[in-house]
Amino acid sequence: MAIIIQEDSFSISKICAELSDKDNVGAIVSFSGHVREFSKDKQLKYLEIEHYPGMTEKALEDIEKKAMKNWDVADIRIVHRVGRLLPKDLIVGVIVSSMHRSNAFKACEFVIDFLKTDAPFWKKEISEDSENWVDERQEDIIKKTNWN
Repeated sequence: MAIIIQEDSFSISKICAELSDKDNVGAIVSFSGHVREFSKDKQLKYLEIEHYPGMTEKALEDIEKKAMKNWDVADIRIVHRVGRLLPKDLIVGVIVSSMHRSNAFKACEFVIDFLKTDAPFWKKEISEDSENWVDERQEDIIKKTNWN
């Protein structure tokens, strides 16, 4: 298990390769999230992501522990970027390894659904003529409640 919060980009394929070297891994499922080019019909110049150090890692650890408890998975890696990100930049990676694909798929989806609602990250979208803090999306709240 590993949680990494950093400004620099990272390689999903490198993390997948690391996890595939472990014993009893029959499946690796990954999710990569990227900065959208447009928001509310405005082209973004960049996205600023802030977080609360310590609190953020704890929230992600709690999500990771719940996924490990609910599904038989070997390992989970969560990498999330902070700072200034440009459109198409990689923001987040969730990588799950397991003996069986079903557990890996479910755990990966669970982690990203809870990360979107429970992790203390704040995002500000900057376009040519405005700056807006991103509100929590109703769609994300519904996805999270569907796990209960």
